[in-house]
Amino acid sequence: MAEQRRDSTGLLLLAPLAGLLGVVFLVPVLSLVPTSLRPYIAGQGIGQGWTLEHYANALTDSFYLEILLRTIGLGFVVTLSTLLIGYPLAYILARSTSRFRHWLTLLVIFPMLLNLVVRTFGWIALLARRGLVNQWLMGIGLTDEPIRLMFNFTGLMIGMTHIFLPVMVLVLIAVIQNIPGDLEEAASVLGASRLVVFTKVVLPLSAPGILAGSILVFVLAVSALVAPRLLGGPTYKVVSTLVYEQFLQLLNWPAGSALALLMTAIVLLLLWLGSRIARRWESRA
Repeated sequence: MAEQRRDSTGLLLLAPLAGLLGVVFLVPVLSLVPTSLRPYIAGQGIGQGWTLEHYANALTDSFYLEILLRTIGLGFVVTLSTLLIGYPLAYILARSTSRFRHWLTLLVIFPMLLNLVVRTFGWIALLARRGLVNQWLMGIGLTDEPIRLMFNFTGLMIGMTHIFLPVMVLVLIAVIQNIPGDLEEAASVLGASRLVVFTKVVLPLSAPGILAGSILVFVLAVSALVAPRLLGGPTYKVVSTLVYEQFLQLLNWPAGSALALLMTAIVLLLLWLGSRIARRWESRA
């Protein structure tokens, strides 16, 4: 009885937050469902009746499939790159005893204090055809002509990795700081090498942070709009830019709604699979 009361009390405490999240997030998404099932008539707008044409096009047309796969692939690559760069950085900041540690942490999260458009334009100045990177490469003789670093996967991946790196680092710092340093010292005293200490002690204990940071970065990457619009340009499209064009340029709201809902479903499915894999990993560890 006592456990049931505690469970019911917990549910009651969570009810206001769940209701707020439902109103703010769930209702807007569900409102797209009837729109996505309406036909679109060129020159007139949303027609009458119901159709699955927009979903069928998104799942069978090679143009839409390429953009869907490109968006998911970009999300995975950005997540992996932020993890590979952010984990060592977060570990150093979490374990550092230097008096400058707080200033270094502030330096990592400082880009988050700048406007996203400003940060993206900064990368445009670096990666443009006559940008600083190409000028430097040609100046030292590595290339005779500018390398294309914008309006493709390379430039977009670099810019989005920089944008979402602080998010990954902040999540990992919080988790690594909660790992007792005595465990690493005890493993070292017992004869374990630094590599063994990291792979057998630190990495398994930081798995929840890796999962949380990866989920957060992946969701932000596949739903990003500003960076793909500016760094990807009109030629390198992802789902977010395609939805933007369908809604605001072509005024094809049914197709835009169907693409948005389909991408949401794919992301939720991938997150569910990721959580299942993570739980199995933790149970085996």
